[in-house]
Amino acid sequence: MTVRDTMNRPLHDLRISVTDRCNFRCTYCMPKEVFGADFQFLQRDALLSFEEIERLACVFVELGVEKLRITGGEPLVRRDLPLLIGKLAAIPGLRDLTLTTNGSLLRAQAQALKDAGLQRITVSLDSLDDAIFQKMNDVGVPVARVLDGIAAAREAGLWPIKVNAVVERGVNDGTIVELARHFQGTGIILRFIEFMDVGTTNAWNLERVVPLREMVEMIDRELPIEPAEPNYRGEVAKRWQYRDGSGEIGFISSISQPFCGDCTRARLSPEGSLYTCLFGSRGHDLRAVLRDGASDEELKDAVSAVWRVRDDRYSEIRTAATEPLARVEMSHIGG
Repeated sequence: MTVRDTMNRPLHDLRISVTDRCNFRCTYCMPKEVFGADFQFLQRDALLSFEEIERLACVFVELGVEKLRITGGEPLVRRDLPLLIGKLAAIPGLRDLTLTTNGSLLRAQAQALKDAGLQRITVSLDSLDDAIFQKMNDVGVPVARVLDGIAAAREAGLWPIKVNAVVERGVNDGTIVELARHFQGTGIILRFIEFMDVGTTNAWNLERVVPLREMVEMIDRELPIEPAEPNYRGEVAKRWQYRDGSGEIGFISSISQPFCGDCTRARLSPEGSLYTCLFGSRGHDLRAVLRDGASDEELKDAVSAVWRVRDDRYSEIRTAATEPLARVEMSHIGG
């Protein structure tokens, strides 16, 4: 059974945020001015248990989801995460189980995650310049620790590996060619992300966005690239490849070239709210349905009812009028 929304978009991907906490304070996601020492994160009993996540994941797979991505916050700060991975990996019909992390805790957990059934991984790394990277993560974590985490993932057999870099004008845009050169030929797929207006706390403005076209030109001047065909409908990144055959590179362009029309992703927050858009302002409480004793069929009906009326296309209609609207923070639903 595949459920579709009002624009005939199937429910294909589910991103599960397992925590709203993170050990970084990236300026474009969880700025210290907001997420400081006195910020009130979710209490443990508010979080979905691993058993609740597993049950909901099974329901989503029955509705057509083939890919699960574990996110946060920083998912590796959630205790005993490999136990959850093992539960999810055993779900019949699931084709792809992956995780997005900042990489700082990956050295200690990569093998356990792989052994539990995680297939591949995406790591965030915004620059190879230590001063710039530490300024962006705002907690003093060096580039070397993230690169070591990437190496640990590769050693454990988590493959393919993708590396995501958020690009901000005047911050790290001068280092993107260096980043591309570092990963060219390694088999690791680097993806550059336009600075997005997710949430309302990251001081986003259009002047700080480096559009896809400009990033492509910067890289192409030194490392010639050409467009490549997408792998599947709804693929977020626009694929490019090096002309010399040394691999591929991607660009996620929600601002300059929106991709809402093919979006097949749902997002589950740590406390069990279902969001149908990265830029959504209101979630749908599945935790209450779960904890009220709903059957699996009732859970399927609840999810289907939300998805069938979905008409989200924020990036395509973004205007001065929509930008000030309240939106869920990226750190809460995992980007």
